[in-house]
Amino acid sequence: MKVTAVLLAAGQGTRMKSNLPKVLHPVAGKPMIWHALEAIKQSTTEKPVVVVGHGAEQAIEYLGDSAQTVMQEPQLGTGHAVMQAESLLKGNTDLVVVCYADMPLLRGETLQKLTDLQRANQCAISMLTVVADDPRGFGRIVRNEDGGVQAIVEDYVATPEQKLIKELNVGGYCFDANWLWGALGRIPKNPKKGEYYLTDLIEIAVSDGLSVQAMVMDDIQETIGVNTRVHLAEVESAMRARVNQQHMLNGVTMIDPASTYIEAGVTIGKDTVVMPNTYIHGKTEIGEANVIGPNSIIRDSKIGARCKVFSSVMEGAVLDDDVDIGPFARLRKGAHLGNHVHMGNFGEVKDSYLADGVKMGHFSYIGNAQIGANTNIGAGTITCNYDGEKKHPTEIGENVFIGSDTMLVAPLKIGRNSRTGAGAVVTKNVPDDTLVVGMPARAIKKIAKS
Repeated sequence: MKVTAVLLAAGQGTRMKSNLPKVLHPVAGKPMIWHALEAIKQSTTEKPVVVVGHGAEQAIEYLGDSAQTVMQEPQLGTGHAVMQAESLLKGNTDLVVVCYADMPLLRGETLQKLTDLQRANQCAISMLTVVADDPRGFGRIVRNEDGGVQAIVEDYVATPEQKLIKELNVGGYCFDANWLWGALGRIPKNPKKGEYYLTDLIEIAVSDGLSVQAMVMDDIQETIGVNTRVHLAEVESAMRARVNQQHMLNGVTMIDPASTYIEAGVTIGKDTVVMPNTYIHGKTEIGEANVIGPNSIIRDSKIGARCKVFSSVMEGAVLDDDVDIGPFARLRKGAHLGNHVHMGNFGEVKDSYLADGVKMGHFSYIGNAQIGANTNIGAGTITCNYDGEKKHPTEIGENVFIGSDTMLVAPLKIGRNSRTGAGAVVTKNVPDDTLVVGMPARAIKKIAKS
């Protein structure tokens, strides 16, 4: 059985007061529509259709080939929005799941249960509802004496008696496709707003003598739709708690989950401890038994096992195993620290590889460099890699000792087992086993091999 989702994403989102289309606003680091697309994957078999309108170009660019898109112009209500998908889906699918792209908390498991309900009952419509004291502007579910769904009454037209109803329409549906396309054309235009509402399909199904099934949801948070920045903050908090909970269930320790910010899509291995006030963003992978934080920011980085990242920043960087950095270290794009590397406070590394066992002192900058194994980088060392026009490489061999406050003027090569004196300004290549001192640095002796 073919199941296809139609995501409604054409609304203007005027209450967001933003130049960015509403569905592209991020929640836990991903656009709202990303969360909606992830949720529908679990219950559908075909590529989804996204109905776009306001900000269509930005939405289409983001979606790429992850979805088919159709334009709703003019925007004449939710029923009219689903009509736009008919040319793509009529005769090509058995069930149509319809939900909103601005409901990022709606789970894939919930939509799976909805489609299972529709398969089991083979009715015209299966829909999601919730029982809540706060109606949040949702339509009320009117049931008949037998308990079947009879109609959805929108909040703005509900009578005082109907407003007492606590069962609410969530906005998630699964339709029998063969019935849907004919029924859409029978939706009456709303006399007050001149639009075609998808909710009118309930009464149309009932008038056809067909049943409408309702699945009452347990988690009211899933039903939160985003219309304002206040709602956006509300779903952000709920999503962050959900993400953190899943990591903890997978074996990650969080000292204070409320002050720990982890974006969707981050992976963290078991027995890793995440300390308070830590932010982990983007495509980050963290292995097992690490200690991250407190007060660390990690973005698009990869961390091996048994590392310590103390009050530091990583952006596009890689740590192998048993590395410790910080406090106040910064690893920029292209930084790669090998096994057992130590990087002290107020150090910075960019586009460089520090091989196994390197010790990098505090207040140092290493850029566009390759550092050999077991080399010691003294405090205050600077690779002078930029000449005002382009950047140049520095290569340092194994078992080198770079004295404090050494200036390494690139392009430069320093041979293995060599040393620089404190305050040296090295402008020429240094052979193996050589000590250089001074400004500019000069060789004063060969170092005896042990």
